[in-house]
Amino acid sequence: MYREALSDQLRQVEREFVGGERRLAELEARLFELKRSGEDMTAIDAELENLRNEQSRLEQDRQLLLSRLQP
Repeated sequence: MYREALSDQLRQVEREFVGGERRLAELEARLFELKRSGEDMTAIDAELENLRNEQSRLEQDRQLLLSRLQP
C-alpha cells in the first residue's frame, strides 16, 4: 500500500512537471517575441522565474519519491 501511494504521488508530480515544462516553453517563446518587438518583458520574466522555481521544487519532490521507492 505504501509503495502504491508513493507511485501515485510520483505520477502526479511527473504530470505536473511535464505540464510545467510545456508552460516554460510557451513563456520562453513569448519572451523571445517580446524581446524582438522591444516590448516590456517584466511580467513574463517574473512568471518564468516563479515557474522555474516550481519546476525545481517538483524535481526535488520527484527525486525524494524515487529514493523512497528504491528497495
